[in-house]
Amino acid sequence: MRISTQLANSLSACVLILLASAALAQDTARDWIEREGGPAMQRLEQSLKQARPVETDAATPRLPSDPPPELRRQAFEGLQKHRPSADLARRASEAATAGQAQLAAQREAMGKRLRQSLGLEPGELEEIAKAIAPVPTGWVPVLFVSSSMPVPVLRSYAAQLERVRGVMAFRGVPGGLQKLGPMARLTAQVLRIDPGCEGPSCVMRDVQVIVDPLVFRQHGVARVPALAMIPGDPAQPYCEREDESPRASIVVYGDAALSGLIDEYRRLGGTKEVENVQARLAAP
Repeated sequence: MRISTQLANSLSACVLILLASAALAQDTARDWIEREGGPAMQRLEQSLKQARPVETDAATPRLPSDPPPELRRQAFEGLQKHRPSADLARRASEAATAGQAQLAAQREAMGKRLRQSLGLEPGELEEIAKAIAPVPTGWVPVLFVSSSMPVPVLRSYAAQLERVRGVMAFRGVPGGLQKLGPMARLTAQVLRIDPGCEGPSCVMRDVQVIVDPLVFRQHGVARVPALAMIPGDPAQPYCEREDESPRASIVVYGDAALSGLIDEYRRLGGTKEVENVQARLAAP
């Protein structure tokens, strides 16, 4: 197919017009960007600055300013005019009285449960506490015993220790420290003057009973019964004593009566320590 010269010229002219229009449009867009780009960036930066939150110093908070003097005076006068409600005071007093009564009832119930768990009658705990008397100064006869010893033997020693104001020492508690019931019952059986007595009216011997593993370790007591004349107060709680606390110079072993153990103690060189004890035993 032939293309005439006139048609070819027309097509060439159209192409040139299109190219010129494209070049003109490109120049126009470039000029607009160069003219409007700077102000647009400035407006954007200004908008970002306005939208940015104001920074505060969190480490130093600002306290509210003091109220005006008139407002403070009105608040003080309002507090002075306030009077406690009589009804509120009455209810508070009734609540306090009821609370004290409830506390007393709870104490009584706890004491009853404690006596039942120890197998003791009301008043026996008080009698046992009265039997724990202060120990005199000087040398105190301490008889090392065990809960495995027969109760009649322990009762016999308790009667003899009462005459010389001695102390009966156990290494530990039967069944462990978490079970004090067996130890309390054993103490009551040993200290009752009348073995057949039951109840709070039973009379207890004036003999101090201690549980002290430290005094056993200090004197190297490995078997019982044993006797030592300990200076000071051997009944002081072992948690308050040091390992270097005063101790006896002699320890006597044997299944003899207390008087026989004391005689043996004197024979081994403890004449001064047992002088007062022997005088008490000789007294009627």
